Amino acid sequence: MIDEFAKDSLRGRLRRDREALLWKLDGLSEYDARRPLTVTGTNLLGLVKHVAGVEARYFGEVFGRASPEPLPRWQDHDGSDLWAAGEETRDQIIQFYRRTWEHSDATIDALALDAPGHVPWWPEPHARTNLFAVLVHVLGETNRHAGHADILREGVDGRTGMRPEHETRIDEAARTAYRAKIERSARSAAGITPSP
Repeated sequence: MIDEFAKDSLRGRLRRDREALLWKLDGLSEYDARRPLTVTGTNLLGLVKHVAGVEARYFGEVFGRASPEPLPRWQDHDGSDLWAAGEETRDQIIQFYRRTWEHSDATIDALALDAPGHVPWWPEPHARTNLFAVLVHVLGETNRHAGHADILREGVDGRTGMRPEHETRIDEAARTAYRAKIERSARSAAGITPSP
C-alpha cells in the first residue's frame, strides 16, 4: 500500500515538473527558445532536450529497458544534449520528451519500488540502486532544471510561475521598486555606499 502511494506521489510530482519545464517554451520565438542565456550557454530548449535524455537513460538502460529512441552512448557525451542544433526542431525535441515520458511511466508501472537497477556512470557501490532511488533522482534533476528554466524565462520576458494558472502579470513599476529595495539592502549589508 505505501509503495503504491509513494510511487503515485513521486510520479505525480515528476509529471508536474515535466509540464512546468515545457510550459517555459510557450510563446517564445525560435531564437528566444534556443539562444544562450548564461555565459555557459544554458538555454530553454536545450534544458528540455537534456532532461529528456537524462530521463530516457535512467528509466531505460538503468533497468535493462532501453529507450525506443536512439541515444548516443553515455561515454560519448559531448554537451550536444544541452542545446538544439539548427536542424532539430522544437517540435522534434518536445515530442522526444513526451515519448520519453511514456517509456518512463511504463517502466515505473512495470517495476516495484525496490526493483534493482544499475547506473553504469555512477561510481560503485552507488551504481547499484533501485527504482525508488532513481525516481527521487530524476525528480530532483527535473525540478532543478525546471527552476533554471523559470529563471531563464523570467530574464527573457518576465514570465514566471509553474503553470499557466499560476502566472502573474508583471507590474513593472512595482518590480523595479522591489528590486531597488533589495539592491539597497545588499549594498548596506556590504558597506557599499548607495549609488546616486
